[in-house]
Amino acid sequence: MVLLRAVIVTAGLVAAYYLLPLGDNSTVGASLFLVGGLLAVLLVFVWEVRVITRSPYPRLKAVEALAATLPLFLLLFSSAYFLLGRSDPSAFTEPLTRTDALYFTLTTFTTVGYGDITARSETGRVLTMLQMTGGLLLVGVAARILTSAVQAGLQQRNREPPEGH
Repeated sequence: MVLLRAVIVTAGLVAAYYLLPLGDNSTVGASLFLVGGLLAVLLVFVWEVRVITRSPYPRLKAVEALAATLPLFLLLFSSAYFLLGRSDPSAFTEPLTRTDALYFTLTTFTTVGYGDITARSETGRVLTMLQMTGGLLLVGVAARILTSAVQAGLQQRNREPPEGH
């Protein structure tokens, strides 16, 4: 069930990315979208940590948390790159479709490197550096926090008396 929920959440987020209108063509609008989205990612992550610590199955809940937080983070940056590309066509080496923006995001996150699409403008490079930093934090710090939450959840579960006693 955990894997199925993870797939459904990811598919829903990707569908929303492609279907929701992203119409603001200003750099300020893209910046506000990114800041609001990062706050949403942080709130989702904090909520997920609380759920993990109280769950009877904290390891499974941690997998679910990562399955919700990671796609949300990546799609948020894809949206910001797409909006930046629309507001400043010179920000990247080529115009970005939503798929191109997602490709650029995944290329940055996985540190594969660039060969075709690169950030040319200072704003594009700053945004890319923010994603790189956020990706490192998500992988490093978030993994540690999720591990601690799992341990706390397991300790909580071990302290509770078995049901029916």
